[in-house]
Amino acid sequence: MHKKIAVLVTYDFEDVEYLEPVQAFRAARHSIINIEEQVGKIIYGIQRRTQITIDQSIDDASVHEYDALFIPGGFSPDKLALDDRFLYFVRNFADSQKPILSSSHGPHLLLEAGVIEGRQFANIQSLNQSLRHAGVLISDQAVVNDNNRYISSRSRSDTSEFIEVCLEVLGQSSPTWQ
Repeated sequence: MHKKIAVLVTYDFEDVEYLEPVQAFRAARHSIINIEEQVGKIIYGIQRRTQITIDQSIDDASVHEYDALFIPGGFSPDKLALDDRFLYFVRNFADSQKPILSSSHGPHLLLEAGVIEGRQFANIQSLNQSLRHAGVLISDQAVVNDNNRYISSRSRSDTSEFIEVCLEVLGQSSPTWQ
């Protein structure tokens, strides 16, 4: 079954951590909707190799429209965490019991939204202390799948494995998020 994936993203996302998963998700016939502040806005990755166009404003985004949430790493999650609208969306998404896919620094947005206490995440060096203080269980694995709800990866070097686990989770049917 094909899923509709919300992608919370803004300037300075990690190019590889956005581009490769999105290409794989689209190849598996999942729909990708890039969400930021303004529809039609063009944003760039850190390396300026990837540009994307925003499909939907956060003001018009509804958790109920989506089957999964993807948060690529880079500086994008830090910037989005400064805006209460994105934190509210993340909290509602976490409450919906649908999969949240976050690569490398992506969990920073989840941390700021206060939705990951007691969850298991990959060891992200730059977030390690903050995650531990938030009550997160840290695992030194390339990719961690916490009950098909939170999928995380350590760094961009783990992108291939991250994609594989995400596609497996997206391909499963579950009564809570089907």
